[in-house]
Amino acid sequence: MNSVASTPADTREGPRDECGVFGIVAPGLEVSKYAYLALYALQHRGQEAAGIAAAHLGGNILTLRDTGLVAQVFDQNALGSLDGDLAIGHVRYSTTGSSAWENTQPIYRSDRRELALAHNGNLTGVTELRDELVAAGVELRSTSDTELMAALLSTHEADTLEDAVVDILPRLSGAFSTVVMTQDCVVAFRDPLGIRPLVLGMIDGNYCVASESCAFDIMGAEYLREVEPGEVVTIVPGGIRTRMAVDSPRKAFCLFEYIYFARPDSRMGGTVLQAARGRMGEILAREAPVDADLVIAVPDSGNPAARGYARGSGLPQDDGFVKNRYVARTFIQPGQALRQHGLRMKFNPLPEIVAGKRLVVVDDSIVRGNTTRQIVQMLRDAGASEVHLRISAPPIRHPCHFGIDMPTREEMAAHNKTVDEIAADIGADSLAYISLEGVYEAIGGERANHCDACFTGDYPLGAGAGTDKYALEAADSTPPA
Repeated sequence: MNSVASTPADTREGPRDECGVFGIVAPGLEVSKYAYLALYALQHRGQEAAGIAAAHLGGNILTLRDTGLVAQVFDQNALGSLDGDLAIGHVRYSTTGSSAWENTQPIYRSDRRELALAHNGNLTGVTELRDELVAAGVELRSTSDTELMAALLSTHEADTLEDAVVDILPRLSGAFSTVVMTQDCVVAFRDPLGIRPLVLGMIDGNYCVASESCAFDIMGAEYLREVEPGEVVTIVPGGIRTRMAVDSPRKAFCLFEYIYFARPDSRMGGTVLQAARGRMGEILAREAPVDADLVIAVPDSGNPAARGYARGSGLPQDDGFVKNRYVARTFIQPGQALRQHGLRMKFNPLPEIVAGKRLVVVDDSIVRGNTTRQIVQMLRDAGASEVHLRISAPPIRHPCHFGIDMPTREEMAAHNKTVDEIAADIGADSLAYISLEGVYEAIGGERANHCDACFTGDYPLGAGAGTDKYALEAADSTPPA
């Protein structure tokens, strides 16, 4: 197996996006182009790598995957080579395993059966699962938990892929919204807690699945429903079969999907997230009013909540920053003299708007606090008289173990600090977060059906259930006894 000797330094502020998946069975349609459109819509869920696997019914599976954005990995010729009747796709940010090419998805295997698999989430107990497969003589070529699932299914003795999935699903622990294909079907399944999203749609009488409903909008598909936790959905030409493989003890859908990760035009829990995020801003204005002149957002993720805060407070709103929307990935590092100005690659404050104003600055979250501190200073340099931060998420104090890459607990701005201490540390005149109860009010949901561990430390699978991102690299580099 390939391994990575060291973990690259990561100084990016905030939690990383996770992954996005898509699957479709549609004979007669250009399935790879539909997959491309879907992945383009899901690009916000991962910018490290992208891949599509496709096949004609009864034919061989062809897979194209590489590091880079969707538009960098695929062109017209590449999509033309992925002709077929069914396809799956994936965009990735690494939450288990490094960002090496071997860990890009979909993962292809041809053991007892030929298949390709893509997944969003994190399995727990991966080293034990890997050791079990290696002991059985199964060759593994990557250090991602996704290949462990692919290997379990590819080597399974069941007659059908669906039966293999139903058999292994109770053995898996963690968060996994997964699509897997053979030459005749796509099977989608979701972990029993439903931590990560997965939705079912239809286009021209054919079924498809995706991480978010925005993938259906871009391709003209109809949103049908969510795939239920513990459910296995088998998509075949012109139809589906569904089975509940595991009874769900409780639902634990990720609360942070509502606040930050999912696209604002996606529908989750029966609501469009743009509206839910606006309600978070209104509730934040009710919970944490401030005597100020103007509401501005940290674009783009703070925009809906800022509009809601302005509505709730009666204060005017304007754009305090211009955002450079063409900054996606950083290929060059500035020298030390320019490093402090790096944030201006993304944001440029408008002195004509903010100078002399008492500002309410609305953002969706504070994690490390480094970027927030720079934003506050940029606004002061632009002439703001006061900067009052209002955050539409509660303080993040605990790492996520279920498919979101976050800093360690000690790196978090809220670690062992009061709100006033955080405000002083980032240089704000005041700081307030929305309450956890306020978030649930905004989404119309209950704690009993969600995971809010990054705010509360209450992990639905237990505090010790997490897996280190590089656990399989570490296991792979350990010499045998």
